[in-house]
Amino acid sequence: MVSNRRLQIVADNHIWGVQRACSTLPGFNVDLQAVEAGEITRERLQKADILLTRSSTRVDAELLKGTNVRFVATATIGDDHYDKAWLQSNGISWASAAGSSTGSVVEYMTAVLLELHVRGLISIPDSTLAIIGVGRIGTALAGMCEKLDMQLLLNDPPRERAEGGGRFSSMRSVLDEADIVTLHTPLLRHGGDRTLHLIDTEWLSRFQGRGIINAARGGCIDNRALLNWLDGDVERFAVLDCWEREPDILKPLLAHPQTVIATPHIAGHSLDGKAANTQYVYNALCSFLGIEPAWSIEDELPAVEEVEQVVADDGLWGSLHALATTLYPIMQDDRVMKSWLGLPDDSLPDSFSAFRRNYPVRRAWKSGQVTVPNAGEMLIQYAHAIGIDVQHSRR
Repeated sequence: MVSNRRLQIVADNHIWGVQRACSTLPGFNVDLQAVEAGEITRERLQKADILLTRSSTRVDAELLKGTNVRFVATATIGDDHYDKAWLQSNGISWASAAGSSTGSVVEYMTAVLLELHVRGLISIPDSTLAIIGVGRIGTALAGMCEKLDMQLLLNDPPRERAEGGGRFSSMRSVLDEADIVTLHTPLLRHGGDRTLHLIDTEWLSRFQGRGIINAARGGCIDNRALLNWLDGDVERFAVLDCWEREPDILKPLLAHPQTVIATPHIAGHSLDGKAANTQYVYNALCSFLGIEPAWSIEDELPAVEEVEQVVADDGLWGSLHALATTLYPIMQDDRVMKSWLGLPDDSLPDSFSAFRRNYPVRRAWKSGQVTVPNAGEMLIQYAHAIGIDVQHSRR
């Protein structure tokens, strides 16, 4: 616990609501400096007690050695930009927002699957989806897919070792049996469970399916190997939200016609997800300081107006797609990102970063209600299964 009642906090100013959440903390005289990520330097941190970041700030000895910082937290679900071993060995407590954006990512994935279905790239009830990485997001995604009657393969070696076989599939089964693979692992650079370039040239040469989705970390897939794999068969496709070397991504991969959905690392960027990130960080900070939380996202999030969507008679999956598209038009994000292909190469990284910082408001599906004229019971049942509150409306 920080003993000095004066508390200096340096925070990335793109953490949603950070000034409202952290500028007043019970029992402390807070000096909060909310700055751009590029302004988070060792010099600025010399007298800081607390550092709150996003994924663009590498937190390690180079940044923190010789400073007064004793608690750091990232308002992101990933924490591979933190040198956790160094932090622990130097008595610096740390926290992440792991789990905060789970719902947003699952909604993103649901929108992806429905988009692929209506475009004829997959058949949801007839395709086998392999989920590599069955943590919070992978588990929630599996539950949603089961409600849609998808065939699933779950691959998670650490969990399989801890829990035993039966539920989990080997990588060989994934390679031989999956039609589509989706990644939901952390980025681990070393060790037996290393995920850096988990999907590489050798892996892709053995894969019998035709679709790859990455909403995990960009480095889990060798992007050049993926580009070559797409070139090898016109029936193959990729959906990418995460890219190697963000924001300086591989432009030919973005331009490839078989990169059918491309988004700039925004799967978890619903307003509710970003707010939950801040809530996780705020709660962790309060726990470190030994105080009771006094701020809540429930007081901050705006009310959501009811959405009315007339669903055309396009069958169950087409109607579900129409509902999901009303709440989250994922292809708008794809069109924005692909519009950057006309920019000079050195401008694309700035566009990538700026779009993430200024992402349009996207609310969680549970926050709204969709009124559907003459909705059938089957549509309502499946819509509720994927988290959309559909109500009857008769005309």
